[in-house]
Amino acid sequence: MNAPIATAPHLWLEQALAQAAARTPGWTLRFAEAGRRCGPGALQARVRLLAAARPGPAEVSLLYRQGTPAERRAVLLALPRLDLPAADGVPLVQDALRTNDTGLLAAALGPYAARHLDAHTWRHAVLKCLFTGVPVRGVARLAERAHADGELARMLRAHAAERTAAGRPVPEDLDHVLALTGHPQDPPPGP
Repeated sequence: MNAPIATAPHLWLEQALAQAAARTPGWTLRFAEAGRRCGPGALQARVRLLAAARPGPAEVSLLYRQGTPAERRAVLLALPRLDLPAADGVPLVQDALRTNDTGLLAAALGPYAARHLDAHTWRHAVLKCLFTGVPVRGVARLAERAHADGELARMLRAHAAERTAAGRPVPEDLDHVLALTGHPQDPPPGP
């Protein structure tokens, strides 16, 4: 029989963390319940619950796939703390990168993605940030991965040219990322 859950947010979280660490049956219900128990701190509470429980790949995938967007963000943010193999965690990151949910996109590009995404997928994720307005300052290891990446520079220039040709503004972050590649924007051709 499960112990009753305290009502104060900090007491509730302490008990929920203990249940998660002990892998008490039903700890995943606490993961979902954190939204109404912890208010604005729910995201971090969920990340802490996952870190305490250290669920296996199948359980992490289930929590992500059946979760609300807020629960999915928590799973993505917790990935670096869960030591999931790339074969299990990368599909979750890739799923988030296919959405138009900017919160999921930002959460997906943390340290786990920086470590495990292949160059092609990572480049497209950076472009998607620029396209959707997700600030690139949240992309983990951006400077390191962008450094000397000529293909990323080419893609950024092409994106800037398409935006300009369509009469749309070029995202401010584009020049920053382009500078990180070491291949700054060439000046426009003269008349």
